[in-house]
Amino acid sequence: MRPAQLCRRGAVGAAAASLLALSVGQASAAPPAAPAPSAPAPATASAVTTAQDQAAQAVARSLADGTWSARLQHAALTSQDVAVTALARHDGPTRLSDTLTAADRRIAAAKGLDVAGAGSLLRLRLGDPSMRGALSAGTAPWVAPATVADDATTVVAYDSRGGAHTIDARHAPARPVYVIDIDTSKALAAGLDVLNGQLQRYGLASAAPSMKPAAGARTESATGGFWTTRISAVELSDDEEPWVKGDAEIYTLVTGFGQDGKVRVDPVDMPYLDNDGTVYRPNQILVNWSFYKYDLADAVMMEEDGSTNYRDLAKAIATALLTITDQGTYIPLVNALLDAIPDDWWTDDPDYVDSWYTLAQSDNGTRQGARGNGWMTVEPYYVQQL
Repeated sequence: MRPAQLCRRGAVGAAAASLLALSVGQASAAPPAAPAPSAPAPATASAVTTAQDQAAQAVARSLADGTWSARLQHAALTSQDVAVTALARHDGPTRLSDTLTAADRRIAAAKGLDVAGAGSLLRLRLGDPSMRGALSAGTAPWVAPATVADDATTVVAYDSRGGAHTIDARHAPARPVYVIDIDTSKALAAGLDVLNGQLQRYGLASAAPSMKPAAGARTESATGGFWTTRISAVELSDDEEPWVKGDAEIYTLVTGFGQDGKVRVDPVDMPYLDNDGTVYRPNQILVNWSFYKYDLADAVMMEEDGSTNYRDLAKAIATALLTITDQGTYIPLVNALLDAIPDDWWTDDPDYVDSWYTLAQSDNGTRQGARGNGWMTVEPYYVQQL
């Protein structure tokens, strides 16, 4: 699932523009809590794309080995996602194992992850359930990387002799196709750890909701606890995309002013948002109000689509937000955060999904996203300390 494509930042709309004017009018430069980071390096989509393409070609060539091909076929038919690097290391040709291991390391490095700790990120899956019959009947599969644009009309797939074939991106072919993709759930979990650490380093303290309220936080009673905003239902808009694309992992960056008056960013993982056009009822805490000085916060929903470099993302966010100071009243931060995202993240597969301005602790009902790509039903929820 990938939400409908964004036409650069202007698509946020007139309401966003008015809030940006307010933000600019109220913000001023000030010494940051940590040394201001330099502008981030170029996005790593090309490095990730190259690594996946090379992996797809290597897997395709390896299918000339009949024993290995049968092993991979069995794995693809019995598992939705195959940890292809681990499988190759255990049962596959040595050359393929080495190639996939090297590709995994390049992908982890490009995404700003701990190369040693990230492990294998590559996965293999059958492109569409309709291909199962042909694969079971012995039709030789092709192999394609998942790195195509959302508006792509064609997909390149490789055969076991190294030949490249152009196939329709909108209609799954009758021939079975293995898709080489990234385990975005695993990448996001590792990436959010990196993002949290980097945001803390730059002074945009980030932490998971705690049962202990921050100093001076609003609490209901002397026994402790804190108010939160909980998501009772959420849906993202439906769109048409290439069959070769897999699920994207969604996360939200909650922003506001912390109890110390400094801007803070709290990433919230939303791993259940697998399909667009589907209403999910997660009862998930989105905002822990004990972290925030004001009764308002913003939320920017993003996706992990394989090309995110989390160290660059943290640098970009810090560069934009560290210069915004507390003026004694709430300042919307969505536009500053969106402006921080590198330009090339807005092409092909945008990482930005939607945004919600000025969420309040008292909000109780459905809130449409500023971009019109999704909605959330939220409610106040008090977390009582044990």
